Amino acid sequence: MSRPDRKRMEHTNVKILAISDVPSKALWDYDTRARLEGIDLILSCGDLPKKYLEYLTNFTAAPILYVHGNHDGSYRTQGEPGGCICVDDQVYTWKGLRIMGLGGSIKYNMRPDSYQYTEKEMSGRVRKLRRKAHKAGGIDLLLTHSPAAGLNDNTDHAHKGFECFNALLDEFEPQWFVHGHVHLNYDAKLPRVCTRGKTMVINATERYVFEIPDPAPAAPPRHFWEKWLEP
Repeated sequence: MSRPDRKRMEHTNVKILAISDVPSKALWDYDTRARLEGIDLILSCGDLPKKYLEYLTNFTAAPILYVHGNHDGSYRTQGEPGGCICVDDQVYTWKGLRIMGLGGSIKYNMRPDSYQYTEKEMSGRVRKLRRKAHKAGGIDLLLTHSPAAGLNDNTDHAHKGFECFNALLDEFEPQWFVHGHVHLNYDAKLPRVCTRGKTMVINATERYVFEIPDPAPAAPPRHFWEKWLEP
């Protein structure tokens, strides 16, 4: 086997930076480029200033994919963050990684300029994305602002999670679920990372770096329903 062939067979990891809710002082300073070195993909779970996301684009070639947080109503008047990609209400594929984006929080007040949804409204958004997810052969990563109900959410109504997210996790069994909204300092018992079934659940508050296997875009997508055919 030639050296180039061996190189193609080597499996490399993809390094992902997840951010949410609180701008990181460690990233928003003079050493930003060095701190972002080696990052392949940035996932934003919302509630971050537009200028913060745009600032990060100046120091990395990694794409920044984002969903809206409940406090991102200013994007409606100031415009979406330049140089970033909104994946809200999409099944977006990056180098073979299939990402479903669902921003916003549970509706807790009547502010018309915020991204807030009732459980019924969020369920409607989920239904519209199911067809896209089926067409893509499933999803690998669920990217949201809010957590799922009973999974790292909080007791107050404003930080309650969505029941329909649990249904998504059960149906598609994505390998990763990345969310924000519930700051880790709200409750000392909240985990940064936990699991639910086959899914690793990550609270992206401020910043968190994790690695995943190379999505290998050359490989055909594995349909989510194939799990039922396994022996």
